Order: sequence, then C-alpha cells, then structure tokens
Amino acid sequence: MKFSDYNISQEIKDQLEILGLNKPTDIQYKAIKHILDGEDVMAIAQTGTGKTAAFAIPTINILQKKSKSKYGKGSIRCLVMVPTRELAKQIATVYREIGKKTNVKVFGLFGGVEQEQQIATLNNGIDVLVTTPGRMFDLISQGAIDLSGLKFLILDEADLMLDLGFTKDIKDVMRFIPQKRQTLFFSATISKKIKKLAYDVVRNAIRIQISPKNPVAKTITHIIVDVEMDDKRFFLENIIKENEDQKMIVFARTKVRVERVVAAMERVSIHSEALHGGIEQKDRFAILERFAKGENKVLITTDVACRGIDIPNVEVVVNYDIPDNPENYVHRCGRTGRGKNRGQAISFCSEAEKELVTAIEEYTGDEIDRFDIAKGDYLEILSGSDDGTNNWKKLIDEDNKFNDLDLNW
Repeated sequence: MKFSDYNISQEIKDQLEILGLNKPTDIQYKAIKHILDGEDVMAIAQTGTGKTAAFAIPTINILQKKSKSKYGKGSIRCLVMVPTRELAKQIATVYREIGKKTNVKVFGLFGGVEQEQQIATLNNGIDVLVTTPGRMFDLISQGAIDLSGLKFLILDEADLMLDLGFTKDIKDVMRFIPQKRQTLFFSATISKKIKKLAYDVVRNAIRIQISPKNPVAKTITHIIVDVEMDDKRFFLENIIKENEDQKMIVFARTKVRVERVVAAMERVSIHSEALHGGIEQKDRFAILERFAKGENKVLITTDVACRGIDIPNVEVVVNYDIPDNPENYVHRCGRTGRGKNRGQAISFCSEAEKELVTAIEEYTGDEIDRFDIAKGDYLEILSGSDDGTNNWKKLIDEDNKFNDLDLNW
C-alpha cells in the first residue's frame, strides 16, 4: 500500500511525495487508518520507525477538514506532549513539513526562551501545539492556552516522560481537556508502569506493538571494541580521522566527560562540538542545526541526544562510554541507520564496563559482535596519535601492561 492509496487530502499526498515518502513504515501502516477512523491508539515501536509521521499525517488530515470558526484566542485543537525541548522542536518541524500545503498551523512551545513572543503566536491562532509540560502549564495559568476545545491528545516518548518524572504532569493535563477527545499514546518501550499510565489516558485503545526480536534496527551494524579507559581518546581520534567525511555522534557518560573529549579532540586538530544539559537552550538548538547541516561533522554528547533527535545522514555512532541503562544503548544506536539508510555503531568497552555490556545483551536478547584488535595494531593506534603524549617509554609501558593482563589477542 502507498500513501497515494490512503483516504487523506491531496495536499498531504503531494507534500509526502515531495518529501520522498511513498510507502508507510510498519508503525505508520498499522496506526494511520485507526487514527483516521477516530480510535484511540496505544503504540509501542522502537526509535527510528517513523512514529511521528504515524500520528502527524492523520491528525493534519482531520484538522484540515474541520472548521476553526468556533475556536477562540489561545484555543488548541491538537496537543502533542513530549519530554524534551529538542524533541518538541523536531516534531513541530515534521508537522510543518507534512502540512506545508494545508492551512494547519503548528507551534513548538518550550522553556528556555522568552514568553512574550510565544504568547503572541498563540494569540494569532494555533491548531497543533507541540510542547514540554513546564512551559505549557505556565501559559495555561496565564490564560494564554485554552485546551477546552481539544480534539487530540498525543503523548510521544511516553516512557521517557515517565522516567523524567512527568507522570503527574500528564495526569494534571486531564483537568484542562474535554473527556470527548481522541488520545494517541506512543512509546519506544513497554513496562507495567507504561501500561498503567497508558490506561489512565486512553479509552478502548487499539494496541499496536512493533517489537523485533533484537530492538536494534537491522539497518545498523553494531560492534564492541575492548579499549582501556585511558586509551579511548586515541581510538576516537583514529576513527574520526579515518572517516573524516562522515557525520558522527559520540556519546559520553557525563557533561564533564563530554567537555574533556571535545578538548582531547581539539589537541589533535579535530573540530567537534559538545551538547549537554549544561548548555543554554538557544545554543543547543544552534549546535544541532550546524550538525544537521554538516557544518560540524562530530557531535559529542550525553544521553540528552540519544532519544527523539532525528538528524539526517548520521553514518557513525560511537559509544565512547557504555551506557548504564540498556535501553539507552538501543536509542543511541538508533541515531544512525534511520529509515532505509544503513549505519554503524561502535562501542568502546573498558574492563570496568563489561558488566554493562552483559546487561545490554540480556536486554536485546542478542550477543553483540566483538571486533578483536591485534596487540600490534592496538599499540600502533596509540603511537599514531597527534596529541604528543605518546613516546617510546609509553609504548614499552603499554606493552608491559598488556603482557601483565595476559589478554587473549
């Protein structure tokens, strides 16, 4: 089935063709018809499967057809709640792209920017509001947002919203919206807590679950490389210089680690940019935009970018540090190999991180391939660094270290 066969407006069909979207993904195929039919949907699908378009296409189609004459200032017809500012901006962009030829107005609302312009935009009339909970409740209390005429409530990345402590916010929003509405609940993972939250907000929902045996997409080749903690910067330098034309996301565990890795790359004449929660919101958006445009090809980040951020054509993901949460391994890897593109994820594993790898393999239900590096090749990567810290004494010490550890090469 193609999008041209769906009962959606010609304007949407034409725009989907321009965007190169001809056939629906699994989650889109299973969700769109039910949403068009007015049913509540509870959908579980891994990252990178096209969830946003699965709810954007049918809701734009319905909103396009309904008259807005009875809606007042600040009145919203479709509310999309998301956990992060980056995700709010991204989903709003997808809505605008798909609805470009329609009269549906979309706005991304989040904190970290001045309220005055946001309120002015809302007063001019908005159909779809994509928002984080904090700023939304601020503006509801100020009378700038009216949810009494809401037709759609959409919760996206609901599992992350729960992890970040937004359960109360999700329940609180029920006080402001009509009981007669359509609710769409999307999550990358399922658990007892997620099910309980879902059943608190949906009614007689159609359940959809896209759950492959291994949650890492088939378009991604992912491997583990044993690298001692102090040597990781040399291996990252080697990978970047051997793939200098490729767009790469590097994940480190903390903000401090991210900044240290950026500094280490600067010492070897590799330009990269840091992204983490300690950076001002406007600067974070600018960093992501430069990366998306290819102005900067190496983004070094915490898990703030592991979910919901859809950057096109990321060829390589490097797990500089193994994540503590096995789910985040899947989400990190999912930043590459999106759609029909192929990608590669490389994880540096120190001795202290091997238990984390075991936990990831138990979660995915599959053993991750190991890439074995010969002892001589390992030392050559260390000696080939341009940071000036390697010398013959260091190489001898490294050689002794490997002999003492009695590693199997």
